Amino acid sequence: MSNALEVIERQRLELQAYLDSQKTQAERNRLGQFATPPALAVDIIRFASSLLPPKVKIRFLDPAIGTGSFYSALLKIFSKDDIAEALGFELDSHYGEPAAQLWTNLGLNLKIADFTLVDGYPRFNLIICNPPYVRHHHLQNGDKERLQHCTQQVSGMRLSGLSGLYCYFLGQTHAWMAANGVAGWLIPSEFMDVNYGRAMKMYLLDRVTLLHIHRFDPGDVQFADALVSSVVVWFRNNTPPPNHEVKFTFGGTLLEPKITRFVSTTALKHEKKWTRFPLLDIRVPSDNPKLSDFFQIKRGLATGDNSFFILPEEEIISRGLPMDVFTPILPSPRYLIHDEVSARTDGSPDIKRRLFLLNTKLTEEEIRNRYPAIFSYLEEGKARGLHERYLGSHRSPWYSQENRPPAPIVCTYIGRGDTKTGRPFRFILNNSQATVPNVYLAMYPKVKLARVLNSNNNIIRRIWSALNQIIPYELIGEGRVYGGGLHKLEPSELGSVDAAFIVNLFPELKISNKATQIGLFK
Repeated sequence: MSNALEVIERQRLELQAYLDSQKTQAERNRLGQFATPPALAVDIIRFASSLLPPKVKIRFLDPAIGTGSFYSALLKIFSKDDIAEALGFELDSHYGEPAAQLWTNLGLNLKIADFTLVDGYPRFNLIICNPPYVRHHHLQNGDKERLQHCTQQVSGMRLSGLSGLYCYFLGQTHAWMAANGVAGWLIPSEFMDVNYGRAMKMYLLDRVTLLHIHRFDPGDVQFADALVSSVVVWFRNNTPPPNHEVKFTFGGTLLEPKITRFVSTTALKHEKKWTRFPLLDIRVPSDNPKLSDFFQIKRGLATGDNSFFILPEEEIISRGLPMDVFTPILPSPRYLIHDEVSARTDGSPDIKRRLFLLNTKLTEEEIRNRYPAIFSYLEEGKARGLHERYLGSHRSPWYSQENRPPAPIVCTYIGRGDTKTGRPFRFILNNSQATVPNVYLAMYPKVKLARVLNSNNNIIRRIWSALNQIIPYELIGEGRVYGGGLHKLEPSELGSVDAAFIVNLFPELKISNKATQIGLFK
């Protein structure tokens, strides 16, 4: 039988490669079609065998079976006599019909249907799935409402409209799970950190017994054609016992992870960022101030089209455009060799790559009369349809920019942990009058800090130096991670970073809960 299975698996891989080649990358992205690598499928099924009772008859379900990578692994790990039933669903007949033919007479009932439209019957004791990674904006509004309603009915999960399709798949399989049945889900890790994942986390903590979450090293992307950081989530369909602890592992394989930590469900209910585990300790509630107590943090400017609105100094000169309607703007972090930006006498950055943002509130008629060269340039933008794009059509005039004054400190918004410094994020001291594009977070001192800064210009330098001493994992623990080791920080996430060091440096900045409540630092 093993030789026959090897032949079938080779045929399946050839079939998978052929079927994938018949679709564009954009089509597969839209439908979230990323096949599970065979070695990973075997690891997952082998791990599942350690969670099942001995000599149990397996009733297997894969709600998004594709060409059958998990079923192939199931036959490799279990004997055919161990499998009482195997059911798979595949929405796309492009994959489903050839796969059904491949598995004919091999015990798999493969249905070409939308799993989310089929009523469940709770008889399956092993559910393994790599659900379609379809982002919420690819779901039609009618589908979203139906999925939200059905998922809440069967699992109690009240999912946000920002949830990806994989969240609905996980919730709706609750109707198919037998009591004490085991489920293993290969899904993106983002649910562990983002707001829309909260409902799913509550389901995993309250409705079932969450057993184990294994997070792959984000530098080791599981799917070469999908930039996601993957986890395998294991749970059992029973009421969680008191004082239950969840096993978190990181790196390596499911059976041989690099790092392991057990975390109580009580702690998990109070922790917003589950990707902190197992690398970081359980966060102890603290009254320490946060960066948001001292800084208003905003994302840099989204111009609508950087290639049009941001021009090098040389191009402005060669086109004969007036500098009156341009504002200095910092280039991408890769062009900033140092973490401090000096200024020229006019306030513009004293750096090699000098860029300027077209930034005016003048009407087109005023521009035509005062700056005919700029008017001609704006006509070029119109010819490219910039005034009809989302940002342009929502601004008045279409070429105007958000108010984003220079910030004394800016932080890079996205980065990798494998840099020479090991720091995915950089804090840059901006001594110039340059604003920043949306690859940065701008940090504006709030009222009390601003008053102190006005009395002593050296303070901002000391704060900047201290920011760059923050342990990288303190920042990473607040942010989110994507495939390939790409880390990202949103303004609110940077604002959540502990800022006790600021008070330690400057005791006069100590804040009280009362001061925060009355808005002293607005």
